[in-house]
Amino acid sequence: MTARAVALRAGSGTEPEPEQLLARAALGDEQAFAALYDRLAGPIFGTALQVLRSRAHAEEVTQEVLLEIWRKAATFDAARGRVQTWALTIAHRRAIDRVRSEQAAVDREDRAERLDLRRPYDDVTEATLDHFDRVQVRAALGVLTELQRESILLAYFQGYTCREVSEELGVAIGTVKTRMRDGLVRLRDALGVHR
Repeated sequence: MTARAVALRAGSGTEPEPEQLLARAALGDEQAFAALYDRLAGPIFGTALQVLRSRAHAEEVTQEVLLEIWRKAATFDAARGRVQTWALTIAHRRAIDRVRSEQAAVDREDRAERLDLRRPYDDVTEATLDHFDRVQVRAALGVLTELQRESILLAYFQGYTCREVSEELGVAIGTVKTRMRDGLVRLRDALGVHR
């Protein structure tokens, strides 16, 4: 029996059967669909919740299923079964699809994490290495003359320009550049950095 034929057949009870409501909804009757919605929303939600175990996901699936029922109302064949059975089958399939989709997303994230070749950042290791580097630099600064050390500290650790270092120390800019170059060579050797 087609949806049109069911719509034309009048029900004997005061409340129309879901099949009649769906047939009228297939013809564009929004009030019939609203009544069908009220009848089916609870069972559809229950089916989705049973599969998904998440109210939020079950609510989304319920809305998707009811929208699909509205869109496909004209394709329903009453000879193949009842409207509620049809609706709950759609709900169950949609819920299963959602579970598979969520699991696929988790699996993709897991694969991406395993394929991530970057070394994980370790705060303790980094702090230890930073401390070790500071100790080495302080020890290396100890091999410099006082004039070399002052020039390098002002330029590299306090951000002075060569001209500002020259003014701060009261020496010619050429002297500052020479002190810094000689000091950096000695630092390189003290730190064991080879070219």
